[in-house]
This record gives sequence, structure tokens and C-alpha cells, in this order.
Amino acid sequence: MPDPTPSKSGSIRVRFAPSPTGFLHVGSARTFIFNWLYARHNHGTMVLRLDDTDVERNTDASVQSIFEGLRWLGLSWDEEYKQSERLDLHQKAAWSIFDRGLAYRDFTPAHAAEGDAYSAQGAASPQGAWLFNPGMRELSREESDRRAATGEPFAVRYRVPRGDDRIVQFHDAVYGPMSKPADEIEDFALLRSAGVPKDRSSSLGLWDGNPTYHLSSCVDDADLRITQIIRGQDHLTNTFKHVLIFEGMGAAPPQFAHLPLLVAPDGAKLSKRKHGPVVSVTTYRDAGFLPDAFINFLCLLGWSPKDDREFLTLDELTTAFTLENVNRSNAVVNFTEDDPFDAKAVHLNGEHIRALPVEQLSLRLQPFFDQAGLSASPEKLLAVTPLIRERIKLLKDAVSAADFFFIDQLPPYDPAELIPPKGGDAAMARRVLQTALEILPATPFDHDSLDQALRTAAASLGLKAGPMFQPIRVAVCGRKNAPPLFETMIVLGREVCLARIHQAEAKLASLES
Repeated sequence: MPDPTPSKSGSIRVRFAPSPTGFLHVGSARTFIFNWLYARHNHGTMVLRLDDTDVERNTDASVQSIFEGLRWLGLSWDEEYKQSERLDLHQKAAWSIFDRGLAYRDFTPAHAAEGDAYSAQGAASPQGAWLFNPGMRELSREESDRRAATGEPFAVRYRVPRGDDRIVQFHDAVYGPMSKPADEIEDFALLRSAGVPKDRSSSLGLWDGNPTYHLSSCVDDADLRITQIIRGQDHLTNTFKHVLIFEGMGAAPPQFAHLPLLVAPDGAKLSKRKHGPVVSVTTYRDAGFLPDAFINFLCLLGWSPKDDREFLTLDELTTAFTLENVNRSNAVVNFTEDDPFDAKAVHLNGEHIRALPVEQLSLRLQPFFDQAGLSASPEKLLAVTPLIRERIKLLKDAVSAADFFFIDQLPPYDPAELIPPKGGDAAMARRVLQTALEILPATPFDHDSLDQALRTAAASLGLKAGPMFQPIRVAVCGRKNAPPLFETMIVLGREVCLARIHQAEAKLASLES
């Protein structure tokens, strides 16, 4: 495990600390992005820490999903840690707090729920919530040590200060001053009761139990010298406990900044369980979003540059990002059962596609053609890419927009598509194709030559350009909606165009017979 990067006093250190209990959630991705932007804007350090101490829910698949999603975003981090490799540090911190008299052992059976087993003998808040068990909180140190030495299981709880109108408070960079009476905070666990003592002869009764999320998170934040904790608003209520833990460790708390939640159109928090793949980062990747477009979209959910810009490059986001511009209101991700993607996300992705250099876009498109089973050589796809760039909003759209470039035989289509509207008929369309078959063998396959030859042929047939071009377009592409005709014919090549026009002419002949 690497040592934390040495830092000068006042240097920025932020962290992203996902729990590997499922795929990378879009809300978690936004938290990572905001931390990354804050670090890069301030020339600070980005720490990735896996909070993987929940052994019952953590999975290797989830770990891989998190790394897969983060690598797709293309945003690097500077240091990496696993919380599960730091358990000794967490336990030592708990016992240090205990030795200072700020925590105590609670021998109540671990299977008893606080709201049930403690209700008859525990103290409660004015709202009726359980706060602590006086019998355990007031147990003498001598009696506590004696019971621990016998091997009786226990949890370690923080001794939240009571009385004296104590207020726990902090300033949030987004939501402003936050405060809560200490008398309304329960004596929360630092170490869960589990297993047997590591050392039964120890006067401390060191216990082979798991540190809680609250303890581990704060200990690691202090040890890694995190200066700003930027996380979701759903952690806001936890922060009062965290302030007390930092106080118990004798450490100054970092600055806190809580981000507004991402919610569904009905106002419900985006949930893996309720909303499924629509909240997974890999769903966007697999549909053909560009990482920079996805980052751009997520940044506009809860933050804005305050100048009405929506299309922003990563460099522009890095320059503009500040916590002062984070909104307090929850951000809505607009999706439906029929369309899993927010229209703004799709629109921005189209803009980023059009801004991407052709060479880079072609490389991004290649995997989608490969997955579709189309034999698209890099050279030919590079030639096709500028013809479809304006026609796609998602990378996967390129397959349906350009598949006809990479197949030997066009799929069946309605011969009526070959007939121009407004007075056209099969006979006229057939004359157009027959004329094309006569002139194209001797016409150079470049834009100006094709344009001149086909427009001259249209005039000889007494047609405008539109009725002349449509039968040829449908013949070579198999559809009316297709990229520019002459550029398409150049990429397809003379041989393919003539063969497809022959086949189309035969289709029309069958209509006339």
C-alpha cells in the first residue's frame, strides 16, 4: 500500500470512497467526477479508496464493475487504498477513543435490535428514537474490564456528550451552517460485537470485531489527510457523528460538501434496486455514450458554470468547477420505460460526437461494428465516419446508419421505395436506373464527376435532381434516408454500386410484369 503523497500545508486532498456492493451508480460516478474536478482545478490529489469492509455484501464482480466504469470515464487517480487492508488502524483508533473515556463497551446481545431490546431500559430522544442504554453507558471501567476479560461479547459505542445544551455543528460548502443538539444523537457503534477477543489476557479486551462504516471512514480520512469530503447529500445526517469521531481522535475535521441527489422523474432517489440498469454507468457506455459527453451531462446535474453554457469540454469543466456553483436542489434524470436516457444526455452526446476528430471517432465506432458482426476494416470505417457523423447521437446508432457499407447483399426492401414521390412511377424509376447503368461505367468516381454526370442525365430525362437521385440512393443503400449520395457511392466503389443498381432495376422490372 503506498504512503499518502507528502503535501504542503493547505494542499487539497479529496477522495472517492465507493462500497463494492453493486455496479457503478451514475450518482457515484458524479461524486467521483466532482471530486476529480475539484482536485484538478486546485492542483490537488485525487484518492480512490474502496470502502470494502462490508464483507457480507461486497463482491469481486462489484469491484471490477467500479474499476471498469472509472476507467471508461478516463479520469485517473493519484493514490489507491482498500479499507479492508487498514482494519488494524481502525481498531486502534477505536480503542484510543475508548481510553480517552469517549467510548464504552456495550454488552447487550448483538442480535438485539436497538429499537426493541433497548426500548424498555434505554433513553430515547423527544422523537422517540433510541439514544443509549444507561446500564451500559454508566457501567464502571472496572466492571467493563472484568466482563470483557471473561470473553463476554460486546460492541464499542461512542459516548455522545449529554446535557449542557451541547450543539454539534459544521459548515457545509453547499448547504451552509449545519447544527444538531447532541442530545438527539444516539450512542453509535464504533466496533461491532463479533467473534472472540484477539487476546483474552489483554486488559483492554481487544475484540476481533468489525469497525463500523462511521469509524473506518473517519479514521481513513484523518490518516490520509483528506482536506475536503465531497459526497452525496444522503450522507449529510451522518456527518454529525463524523464530527464527533474526529473530535474523539483529536483530529481536525475536513471541510464537508454534500451534493444534491439524483432523482427519477417521480422524485424518487435513483436506486439500483428500483430502477435497474438505467442507473449503471456501463449502460451508458454500452449504448454508445462518449465518456466526455457523459461527464458533461452529469456535471450539469447539480452544478452549472453560471453562464448558460451546456456543451463543455473536460478542460472547460476543470477550469470552471467550484463548489460555490453546486446547487442545493436535487437534480432530475429524465427517463421513461421506453427511453432509458435523458434527452439532454443524448443531445450532448451528439454534440460531442460532432466535435470529435474523425480519426478518434472512427476508433470509437470500431467496437460497435465488431460487436454487430460487420467486417469493417479500419480504413473503410475511417472513410465512412465523416458521412454519418452528423446523423448519429449515440455511437451504437452508427451501425444502423452505415451497415450497408459493410455487407455484400442488401437486406430485402420494398421496391416502391425506389419510386420518387409526386408523380413518379416504376417506369420512370427504371429509366433512371438504366441510365445510371449506362453512364456510371465510364464516369470517374469522384464527387464533381458524379454530380455533373447524374445531373446531366437527369436533364436528358426531363427530371429534376431529386427524382433522379432517389432511385439511385435507394438502390445503392437500400433506404431513402442515407448519407450524401456521391460520397456514399465513392466509398462503396463502382463495382458495388453497379451491382446494386442492377438488382434494383430487376426489382422494378418485376413490378411492371
